[in-house]
Amino acid sequence: MQLSHGMRVGVRGFFASLSLLVILGSGIAWSTYKNFTAHVPHGQPVPALTAGEHDPDGSAQNILLIGNDTRAGATRAELTALHTGHDRSTANADTMMVLHIPADGGRASLVSFPRDSWVAIPGHGRGKINAAYPDGYAAAKSAGRSELAAQSAGIILTIKTIHALTGLYIDHYMQVNLLGFYRISEAIGGVTVCLDHAQNASTDRDEFGSGYSGIDLPAGVSVIKGVQALAFVRQRHGLPHGDLDRIKRQQYFLRSAFQKVTSAGILLNPFKLHRMLDAVGTSLLVDPKLDLLSLAREFESLSTGAITFTTIPNNGAQLIYPDGVETSIVQVNRAAIPAFIDSLEGRSNPAYADAKPAAPRSVTIDVLNGTDVARLAARNATELRSAGFTVDTVDSATATQVTVVEYPAGREAQAKAVVKAVPHAKAVLTPDVKRVTLVLGADGHWAPRLATAASPAPAGHRAAKADPTHGLGCID
Repeated sequence: MQLSHGMRVGVRGFFASLSLLVILGSGIAWSTYKNFTAHVPHGQPVPALTAGEHDPDGSAQNILLIGNDTRAGATRAELTALHTGHDRSTANADTMMVLHIPADGGRASLVSFPRDSWVAIPGHGRGKINAAYPDGYAAAKSAGRSELAAQSAGIILTIKTIHALTGLYIDHYMQVNLLGFYRISEAIGGVTVCLDHAQNASTDRDEFGSGYSGIDLPAGVSVIKGVQALAFVRQRHGLPHGDLDRIKRQQYFLRSAFQKVTSAGILLNPFKLHRMLDAVGTSLLVDPKLDLLSLAREFESLSTGAITFTTIPNNGAQLIYPDGVETSIVQVNRAAIPAFIDSLEGRSNPAYADAKPAAPRSVTIDVLNGTDVARLAARNATELRSAGFTVDTVDSATATQVTVVEYPAGREAQAKAVVKAVPHAKAVLTPDVKRVTLVLGADGHWAPRLATAASPAPAGHRAAKADPTHGLGCID
């Protein structure tokens, strides 16, 4: 199902729902929050496991965070500011993330699902993952169901699609709409971002010269809210990797929003806090069993350093021709998903655990750059060659936050040698790689002389002036 660009704007509102969790976790004014949560609308329950199915991660929690771009309730002035048209009737969701909270209190993960991921949608054949929500929504509407029930149906079909793709059981969901993000970003006074290059009408265009997001930001540091906050997380045209770079923007924005919301300026200012809760309260839709207060207590120690941002394994953008029509998709790396889920849930490959690191001279590796840092793969390759490794391919990769060592079955000892040489890199069993492959992420876990202690603004990359983004650095 192809969506017009006016419909492709579900990338905004749910960000603030995560900020809400941080606010709730602060322990401030619990009675206020109890009153607030009593008025949050509830959708349909998450479908129960059927006979013979089991929850593979037990008591760990998986919460679907989804952005709905409905404009219902927006004033005409707000609709004009949103740059998304005046249609108040459509509902689509281009942004889907799963928040994974381990049962043992370990590090949480936020997994992004690119909207163009080509997947099987239960009952609807194959299509882009962002088609699941409108397919479910439209079917419910045509059956005469209410707006709330129709949105629930879109969420439920998205849940079923993610379960079919990954095997993850989704325990809960939280939806925030487009208008809510606009209002929330205004309520918290905006967030700080830093761009390597100015972005405006001349850069935010596709190959046909059409502009989309309405972004107008200079190079360097900006505090963004409202229109420009939407534009920042919405832009994909003019970026090297399109929607995959937009996901990087979303994750970057989340980190900055976490920092802003957890600051004393928000938490200790009752007027700002009240505005924030009012904005959130008009924007959420959650499942009946999601207890926001209990969830918040689990997040009392949450900070940007206690959560991992990642994206499902994929091979980047591809062109396919379903029914003879050229379609741009993100090709999901299905072979790598089982190991990715195991890693997400803290399960290790026994063969890797038992392996002893091979001698570097016996290991041939590929080195790929999943960041925007120029020549990072080449510089890491040089360091690894000096350590005795043989480097075959040096190339770029789709954007990633986490540095990983991918390896095929049987190469555990070689992978362990690379992890020893690149401390803190994460080993991931990946069946479709030919050899051990180091994919460099923005976390700064690179060869020791190049490592940046997990700062996303490494050597050779222009840092923000006086680091006003608190370690976030600048991005494209």
